[in-house]
Amino acid sequence: MQNTVLIIDDEKKICSLLARIIELEGFKVFQANTGKEGLKILAAQDVYVVISDVKLPDINGVELVKEIKKIKPYTEVINLTAFGTIQDGVMAMRNGAFDYITKGDDNDKIIPLVYKALDKAKLQFRISELENKVARKYDFTAILGQSKAIKEAIALSEKVAGTDTTVLLLGETGTGKEVFAQAIHYESLRKMKPFVAVNCSGFNHELLESELFGHKEGAFTGAVRDKKGLLEEANEGTLFLDEIGEMNLDLQAKLLRVLENQTFIKVGDTQTSKVNVRIIAATNRDLKTEAESGKFRLDLYYRLSVFSIELPPLSQRKSDILLIAKHYLKEFANKVNKQELVMGDDFAELLLKHNWKGNIRELKNVIERVVILADGNSVTANLLPYEFHALEQQIGETDPMKMELVEKQHIIKVLTYTKGNKTETARLLGIGLTTLYRKIEEYKI
Repeated sequence: MQNTVLIIDDEKKICSLLARIIELEGFKVFQANTGKEGLKILAAQDVYVVISDVKLPDINGVELVKEIKKIKPYTEVINLTAFGTIQDGVMAMRNGAFDYITKGDDNDKIIPLVYKALDKAKLQFRISELENKVARKYDFTAILGQSKAIKEAIALSEKVAGTDTTVLLLGETGTGKEVFAQAIHYESLRKMKPFVAVNCSGFNHELLESELFGHKEGAFTGAVRDKKGLLEEANEGTLFLDEIGEMNLDLQAKLLRVLENQTFIKVGDTQTSKVNVRIIAATNRDLKTEAESGKFRLDLYYRLSVFSIELPPLSQRKSDILLIAKHYLKEFANKVNKQELVMGDDFAELLLKHNWKGNIRELKNVIERVVILADGNSVTANLLPYEFHALEQQIGETDPMKMELVEKQHIIKVLTYTKGNKTETARLLGIGLTTLYRKIEEYKI
């Protein structure tokens, strides 16, 4: 983006003269004689710095600053006036002006001031670009799939994203609950604030309480200083509680208080702390059944499930399997500097036959392994783990009583268990390594 300046002044000669001076510094300069004309140019062009007269025929230049910031928040505005007042100067700065100077005093100041404003605007523009890039990475367009089941889950998530409503994401392991949580956050009004995720199954009760709520110095052995909890880290943003079903009942009561009035007490503290945070929770458990049986607080369940979204497993979205696999083939090939890989028909067939108990996470891991193993520009069935071939071998086999078939299937089962480690497989089978290789060749495993 070229260094650009927009000058807004109703005195055409002054406007042209100032434009010429700034152009000599290598800037591209746009000119406008009214506030309305200036805003029109700003909407159509990328402008880093605006120099605006305060006395314009259609709007006060101080008020114009607010309108400029609405269109281009990163653009910096310098107000010029023939008769400066402290009140106007203060108001201009409150509205977001970079500086406010009096005409006549600007001859030596204007160029250095433009460069300073340019530096700040460029920094803000870069930050804005990075924030937008992060938002695009985690928005709903990043969720792969065209099946009816995934589209319904996305539609529900989009509806609730713009609210502050608590969301409960339900689904099997690996269905993308954290991806959905991030998309909801980055499509919300809190998107420029923190997204903090914690896996509740990764800590014991005491550690999880300290991680969530923080603690005071001396609260327990090892608490040598005050510590901020994740609730405070997520203030004004979103806290994602993964595997919420693993949280014990005492901690659930404290979380309920956060949901009800946004307050909590740190470990070892006596004073109440307040936050403004949105909660998104996720679980692969049947929380309603557990709540009814007393294993989970019923009041917390009702508070969390204000808006529940069921994420479909891959078994319910078979049409998405190859689409997701192609995406990860491309992603991982790029990561390891390999050419674009094409799926062979036998490879695609086995992907569709697999049950994918680990869902998208399992599929992603399998594709990463395949990309590493691939030598040519295509991926074939022989690159897939043993369990895929075990399933293939079982299809069409009609005589399970034959000793050869029983032996073959048992070898495949042990190979799958050892993840292809032939030395370990031979040891578990109680046969020599040479014998194992002979049988693998004999049975075409």
